[in-house]
Amino acid sequence: MKKQVWLERLGFVCLFLFLVSLAITITINFRPLYWFDVDHLNLLDYTSLTREELLKNYGLLLDFLNNPFASTLALPDFPMSEAGAGHFYDVKQLFLLNYAVMIVTLLPSIWFVNRLRQNQQQWRLIRPFQWGMILPLIFGFLMAVGFDRFFVTFHEIFFSNDDWLFNPATDPIINVLPETFFMHCFILFFVLIEVFFFAFYWWGKRGLKKTA
Repeated sequence: MKKQVWLERLGFVCLFLFLVSLAITITINFRPLYWFDVDHLNLLDYTSLTREELLKNYGLLLDFLNNPFASTLALPDFPMSEAGAGHFYDVKQLFLLNYAVMIVTLLPSIWFVNRLRQNQQQWRLIRPFQWGMILPLIFGFLMAVGFDRFFVTFHEIFFSNDDWLFNPATDPIINVLPETFFMHCFILFFVLIEVFFFAFYWWGKRGLKKTA
């Protein structure tokens, strides 16, 4: 009995971690969001580059962050300080950690969901995901109250240095990666999490109706 309980708890943990890492993966690789913000935030006003050149540099940045074998970041149109390059390397480690979590939790999540389906126990998903849907709303409220504080706190938690405090004079790339763009990224992430959690909540409710 204890083994079954622990397996169930582990299954829930893996499923939650997989969905969170999946939402992060989609968000950080959703290039159309940046394409939209280039125009929406008038980013070309803060650089002498053309739209095509700016998007090329952004693509190269994402390629570096996603490639575990790339050790040096070199953007053709943006000089970079040692601290700036160091911060992007730190970001890269978080990217790779997220991918590792997603890969490691994928199969256990599939096994757990399939086990619930076979035993007609989808209803077990209802309460955990019901509570889970509250978290994005809480974080969304904190962002709405003050994104500046939220953004700073996020960096203080995930980074052990101040390299993320870019100087536009030495790291002009920060001019085309404004805080508002990252706010849009967080919004997309929380929306995705809410959708994923609601989907499993709905599946649990549907399964409960079938067994009633």
